[in-house]
Amino acid sequence: MENASEFISAFRLMNNPDGTSTFEKGKIPTLKPMNITTFWISTIVEEWQKETHPAPRRQYVVTLKGKIKFKVSNGSTFLIEPGIILLAEDTKGEGHSWEMIESEKWERLYIPIADHAEDYFIADAK
Repeated sequence: MENASEFISAFRLMNNPDGTSTFEKGKIPTLKPMNITTFWISTIVEEWQKETHPAPRRQYVVTLKGKIKFKVSNGSTFLIEPGIILLAEDTKGEGHSWEMIESEKWERLYIPIADHAEDYFIADAK
């Protein structure tokens, strides 16, 4: 039996073959060395970022402060808040949109994933 503390909750944004976006819920293992070279912190929210857009690169988005509702192509939504990792892999097509919920500020880390590197995401059983 796996120990829940060995994983952190995550959502993965991804592309459907037709260019629309979707998501799946899952987890990422803790204490796993990941192939990254840089990260940065952002608190800036520009209006275009809330519009529907694809992710600029494969990346982890780690929320430090704020509660964010993401929406994909079919209208489905999910919430990201501290303690839940977002894996943005919907780099083509129409992408996703988001809005702040019960928050005035979204503090987050962007951690790009190296080209062709494993993302370590494990989808929940369906």
